[in-house]
Amino acid sequence: MLSSAEWEVIALSLRVAVVGTLIGLPIALLVGWLLAKSSIRGKALLDTLVTFPLVLPPVVTGYFLLILLGRNGPIGQLLHDLFGVDVVFTWVAAALAAGLVSLPLMVRAIEVAMANVDPRLEFASRTLGAGPLRTFFGVTVPLARRGILAAVLLAFARGLGEFGATIVVAGNIPGRTQTIPLALFNRIETGDDGAAVRLIAVSLILAFGALLLHHHLVHRRAY
Repeated sequence: MLSSAEWEVIALSLRVAVVGTLIGLPIALLVGWLLAKSSIRGKALLDTLVTFPLVLPPVVTGYFLLILLGRNGPIGQLLHDLFGVDVVFTWVAAALAAGLVSLPLMVRAIEVAMANVDPRLEFASRTLGAGPLRTFFGVTVPLARRGILAAVLLAFARGLGEFGATIVVAGNIPGRTQTIPLALFNRIETGDDGAAVRLIAVSLILAFGALLLHHHLVHRRAY
């Protein structure tokens, strides 16, 4: 049986993964559309910048977030001065880390989904008087919805497993920032094998469920 502390860890992990995915989704939609449908200059540079969190060690990503969000950083100082809010070493920082690390996966899946939308349908929408935004939300997004949902599930699963960036920018604070990977690391360090096995089982179940839904959506989209 899971202890109350372990349930708390699971609930926090789900919150972090969901919020991180929701934070990254608008960015992924915009960047995915730019890469798949637009003819802007510098697409190669944009593609490279988006891929960075995927190839960099997660600790480096966490360190950049720490610099930006720390009290002496450009964003962190502004938030502290205006609202008296500190983001670093909170669950919000963990969500930002999860969202940033999973963003490249979401962008790639959305890019593929939008690239498969027939451009003639988008062109027909524009010729009937719809503007770019209306065409995007009324034609492109609905036709790519299965791919977009699959991208969200993939990012969610990645966010659940985020460790390196999270421990740098949010720490490993029980009850505040300790997600499943961080709690698992802590249990292994202290030799609590029973709790480690339980958390591993939960991780496998959550990841398997998310990936199974992802596969189902991709399979249905393919046919």
